[in-house]
Amino acid sequence: MLDNKGSFYLIDAILAVVLLLIVFLAINTTVTMPTHEYSYESRDIRTAQDVMELLSGRIDFQDKSFISEISGILKEGENSKESVREVSKISRDRLDSYDLENYRLVESNVLNDEVLASKGKYDDAENVSVATRTYGDYSFTLSTW
Repeated sequence: MLDNKGSFYLIDAILAVVLLLIVFLAINTTVTMPTHEYSYESRDIRTAQDVMELLSGRIDFQDKSFISEISGILKEGENSKESVREVSKISRDRLDSYDLENYRLVESNVLNDEVLASKGKYDDAENVSVATRTYGDYSFTLSTW
């Protein structure tokens, strides 16, 4: 003889578990975590990092990066005013090509915080994004706002 009471209890337990899962899934779908909506300001925070990656990146191992190019110009010119002027012009042209609203590129190690390229008033800046890269003895800091 089969135990009919045992199989009814087993079916009853399975139905109870399925019912609990359905209730749990229904509650889970109605109660959701709020999604973060990032404002336009958070996109600007990474601007300096992104641009500095472009300036210091290489296409392949034979190409020079922009940072290595201007470091070479300064080193070959022995940090003369002429080499600083040349690097300033090249830097302004390159940074202007990225359509940055305001920026400032500074060499802070060898040239003692010499501003190489600037656009906009840094003193009035709010929410400044900063990125620094070093090549050889030269340390370049890019600020965008």
